[in-house]
Amino acid sequence: MAIALDSEVAAAMQVAAAASGVVPATERGDAMTLRTVIDATLAIDHGKLPDSTSVRRSDVVVEGDDGVPIAARWYLPDDRVSTSAVVYAHGGGMISGSVDLYDPVIAHYAQLTGVAFLSVDYRLAPEVTGDTPVKDVYTALSWLVHEAEAFGVDPERIAIMGDSGGGGVAAGVAILARDNGIALARQILIYPMLDSRNLLPDPHLTVTATWTYDDNFTGWNALLPEGVDVSPLSSPSHLEDFFDLAPTFIDVGDLDIFRDESIDYALGLLRAGVPCELHVRTGAPHAFEWIAPEAAVSRRSTEDRLRVIKAL
Repeated sequence: MAIALDSEVAAAMQVAAAASGVVPATERGDAMTLRTVIDATLAIDHGKLPDSTSVRRSDVVVEGDDGVPIAARWYLPDDRVSTSAVVYAHGGGMISGSVDLYDPVIAHYAQLTGVAFLSVDYRLAPEVTGDTPVKDVYTALSWLVHEAEAFGVDPERIAIMGDSGGGGVAAGVAILARDNGIALARQILIYPMLDSRNLLPDPHLTVTATWTYDDNFTGWNALLPEGVDVSPLSSPSHLEDFFDLAPTFIDVGDLDIFRDESIDYALGLLRAGVPCELHVRTGAPHAFEWIAPEAAVSRRSTEDRLRVIKAL
């Protein structure tokens, strides 16, 4: 029996396809056009969330590793329940997304959990390449650790979190944090983009892929063009030493082209003695919870993510 879409997700995809009509395909390798398409999709999907009126926002600027200012946004829920905090790297396949586009998402997380968030506007490919996005987010993390007392944060209760391309960035940040002596409370990786070698289509996944292998080539080719070295920071699946990484939560669908690299990464962590909670959601493609937010599989996933954040 072949892997099939969850029935609720499939129905939502049919409704979305009928409403949007024919969406022109982007050319493989055309990062700027794909950025436009993704950003438009994120604006629509995230715009469906209710206003999080009980969360206060403040914009901050941190000096980047190379002296370039990195913008970030601090989210403080009125009913803050702990001194923990989450540093968030937004999704977008390494080439798109922003703090503004993710504002409804991060505020929603903060409101539902009572936990403060720092969302980072890291620089995107192709304008930057290699480890730069990871170093941008790591710089923001280091800044929060240094300023923890001023923000009412326990530096031992800070997590890194990200989805999709941002999940890969978050994993790279966790590696860099370990290597520099910052002990993270947890890394929370939502269908993370980890492996720059994942370019050969799996015929079981291509039909239902919402992030395609061509998209994946475009994202990785923008971040790691010919001549740029590949490191475990930019592509964490290249990591050989998983020891002493932060306890990990990974959430991915079984119809996501990031499924295998997520499972392999979890195995690397577990074999190194790192606690790892892995969920492989049945019938779920990439970004399933945005495609069908009311589906049972999406609700279960959201509940697990909120549980992990609240437990920091």
